[in-house]
Amino acid sequence: MVLEIRDLKVKSGEKDILKGINLKINQGETHALFGPNASGKSTLVQTLAGNPRYEVTGGKILFNGVDITKLPTEERIKMGLAITWQNPPTIKGVKLSKLLDKISKRDLKPEELEVNSGILNRNINQNFSGGEKKISELLQVISLNPKLVIFDEIDSGLDIKKLEKVSKIIKKELIDKNVSVLVITHNGEILNFLKPKIINVLVDGKIICEETDYGKVLKTIKEYGYEKCRKCELHAERP
Repeated sequence: MVLEIRDLKVKSGEKDILKGINLKINQGETHALFGPNASGKSTLVQTLAGNPRYEVTGGKILFNGVDITKLPTEERIKMGLAITWQNPPTIKGVKLSKLLDKISKRDLKPEELEVNSGILNRNINQNFSGGEKKISELLQVISLNPKLVIFDEIDSGLDIKKLEKVSKIIKKELIDKNVSVLVITHNGEILNFLKPKIINVLVDGKIICEETDYGKVLKTIKEYGYEKCRKCELHAERP
């Protein structure tokens, strides 16, 4: 088991956001977490990253069997956890190539991934397009040779052509190499390319659905919205 989240409860300030999250990801599995805005997706990512602004009030996070609930971010990264961010920061004065050279744990050849080498010699995310930021984040996590990668809305703002390219890199460099992947998404289009083993639906701080047929879940939500998921959850809880 690469990642196991047990009854995780989290608050930010005085607000309870996550209300008992349970999630298991095995070695080499691709999972998806789908949910509307303000459902708790970003809070979950920040908590997994170890952001101290998000207080764990219950439950625990196990990574390769080790309780990392209270570990600092850098220790989680050393253990093999990697995250791409929906809105990564601009780092002036640091070229992307220099960062990759510094952090790389594998022989990464961007040209083999059909990546525009021009971004390598530019400051990280400075005047990058949305697609270039996604590629920059991808190159960074691949360089770390991680055991688990969490993609925070990596499909946001991408047209279908760029989405296909990003998905192709994820599949070739991570999924096909038996790296565990958790894709967190709002619109779900990327799932048609990555075809996750399990899709989880997060609503109001709880995972209310766990399904192996991602196509069925996407179709249901697009046709009926998340209210259908809520009703399904209520129906399942009846004796």
